[in-house]
Amino acid sequence: MAVPFRRTSTTKKNKRRTHFKLQVPGMTACPNCGEMKLAHRVCKECGTYKGKEVVSK
Repeated sequence: MAVPFRRTSTTKKNKRRTHFKLQVPGMTACPNCGEMKLAHRVCKECGTYKGKEVVSK
């Protein structure tokens, strides 16, 4: 089994992990009701998508 000769330093480890982070989802305002919703998805509040009612409440 391969074992590293030297321990990985904190700086080296942190530089490798710079892209390992949480990302905020793409949120947009619904043109019908104004609520924030995920992009390219049906609005949870009014049930519309691209100006058409998809889900009736």
